[in-house]
This record gives sequence, C-alpha cells and structure tokens, in this order.
Amino acid sequence: MLHLYYHPRSTFSRRVRVALLEKQIEHEATVVDMATGEHRKPAFLLLNPYGRVPVIDDDGFVLDESAAILSYLESTRPQPPLVPTSSQGKALVDMHLRLCDGQMAKSIGIIIFPKRFLPAERWDLAAMAQAKGEIEKHLIMVERALQGREYLVGDAFSLADPAYLPLLQFLALTESQSGEYNIRDLNLACEFFASKLRLMYLAARVWLAHCRADN
Repeated sequence: MLHLYYHPRSTFSRRVRVALLEKQIEHEATVVDMATGEHRKPAFLLLNPYGRVPVIDDDGFVLDESAAILSYLESTRPQPPLVPTSSQGKALVDMHLRLCDGQMAKSIGIIIFPKRFLPAERWDLAAMAQAKGEIEKHLIMVERALQGREYLVGDAFSLADPAYLPLLQFLALTESQSGEYNIRDLNLACEFFASKLRLMYLAARVWLAHCRADN
C-alpha cells in the first residue's frame, strides 16, 4: 500500500493530499513532526536526504518532490484521470506544475517566511519587492489561463489546479495585485484564483482532514 509522509501545514503536502483524495487512492499516512525536527533525524533522511515533505513509499519505491509525486500518481493510478488525454493538455499541465513551483511558490516563500518568522528589521525588502513583482507577473498569466473557463487546463479538474490550491492562504500576505484584483484578503484571493466551487469543496475536504490529523 502507498504510504505518505507529510505535515498538515506543508503546502506541498497538501497538493499531494488533494490528488490522493480526488483519485480516491487508498493509502497510509504518517505525520512528520517538523516542529521537533523529525525531518532532520537519520530515519527520515534515509527517505529524503533533503529533509523535506512530502515523501511517498509505494511498496518500496520512494519518491519525494510533490510535482514528481503528482505525475507518478497519475501514471500508476490513471483513473479517474487528472491529466488531459491530448498532448497539448498534458504539456499545459506540466507547464503549470513547473511554473507554479518556479515562479509562484518560490516567490511567495521569499515574502512569507520573513513576515511570519523574522522581525521587520531583518526583512530583505529589496528581495521581497522583487518577489512580489514575480508573483504579480505570474498572476497575470494565470488570470489569462482562467479567462472564460472554470479550470486551468481544459474543461475538467486537472493536476494543475491542486498545484496552486495550497498557495491561496498566502496570497494576502504578499499584497500582490493583478488586473482589477488587489489581493489583500483571503476572500479576494479565492475570488481571483479559485472562482470555481470545485476547488473550494476540495479545500474544505483537505482542511477537515488536517483538523483530524492535528487532533
């Protein structure tokens, strides 16, 4: 049986959990207690030398990096499909996975880490301003992709959607703007980035799962 190692508040773990829920994949799950440094202990470093979550163990096949895990789940458990059948659709999903990590998640991290964990006098304001610009540039691209449609790729929910979903809660902290939107609170973030009820329904499911895991 597939085994997931994760942390409930890890954004990259959440996208994998969304895919597992959506594809109804039976699995076991272990919470890695990152607050106590469990991810840096030898036992976990044997699974992932980088000490990051999520990690899956599929009957001895160990894989980390959430984008790779999403692709693996789709390849080994193709039903229900979360990638279009056309070559163009597959390429677009792959593009969004790469851009979400390289452009969106990385830039958000540059802003939210100091805001959440460092005093203001230690903030690198130049780096944060540059990251904000990268986020706004990417939001324009995402806005265009969503124009006139409910999903990022094609006419159905795909792996591109849960890739972005866990980042919703952080958009308010970035104070980013795109077009007519000024993303200063979660409601506007959801309106801009997830106007479809499908995503919000999944978000609610994952949040409930997190609450159960925390108790």
